[in-house]
This record gives sequence, structure tokens and C-alpha cells, in this order.
Amino acid sequence: MKAVVQRVSEARVEVDGAVVGAVGRGMLVLLGVAQGDTERDAAWLARKIVELRIFEDDAGKMNLALADVGGSLLAVSQFTLLGECSKGRRPSFTGAAAPDEGKRLYEYFVEQVRQTGTPVATGIYQADMQVHLVNDGPVTFILESP
Repeated sequence: MKAVVQRVSEARVEVDGAVVGAVGRGMLVLLGVAQGDTERDAAWLARKIVELRIFEDDAGKMNLALADVGGSLLAVSQFTLLGECSKGRRPSFTGAAAPDEGKRLYEYFVEQVRQTGTPVATGIYQADMQVHLVNDGPVTFILESP
């Protein structure tokens, strides 16, 4: 499982011109599910992201987690994170999970984040989405489950 985590001052996702998920201060997480990923991967990644200390404290150091700043998380599925681009010019997505399994594990990830008490907004799985964000910093990290 792979995630791109961006610290945002605001973010929203639209489908067909309508906002389906939005957050203020917090994180935008683009999440890709790979073949072979399990609920254990999703739970590990959810915990890791929620506890990631990427918000600045009073001294200006990245020392605070999402809960410390009262932040929210916007989770958007993005299978293209599993795209393989090393050969040829067209990405291959053979490493991505099948759609049904990808959806199941994406939803499981979201539920694991919610169980921490973190407010979560989402996109719509497999929809054509437009993601708008203000990356605060900019601060961006790429995380993969073990």
C-alpha cells in the first residue's frame, strides 16, 4: 500500500462539479492499494499517518500530529500510485489491486483512521475526481506499508 501524504491548509475533492469531500487544516492522503496488500497493511498505514508528526509546534519544528492540531484527513483513492513507468512510455498497472479488493482495503483504511477519532472526508472510489489543495509548506511525504 502506498500513500502520498500532504500537509494542507485546505483540500477538497469534486465529482461532476460537486464537492464530495473537504477538509480545512490537516492532511490530504492519496492512497494506492497494491496486489497482495492486506488489512494489516491498511491498519499499519492508517496508524502511521495519523501519528505522523508533520505539523509545527511553537518553536517551528515538525513535532505535532494531526490530533494535536485538531486536523482532519481527506482520503482519495489513487491506483495510479502503483503505476510502473520504467519500461516503455505507457504506465503499467499490473501491480495495483483488483478494483473490488482495492475498494475494500481503501474503505478499511478510512475506517481505521476514523477509529482514532480523526475526522475523515473521502472521494468516491473509481470516480473521475478533481482534487484541489493548498499544500502547506509545501510538505509532502511518500509512505509504503512494510
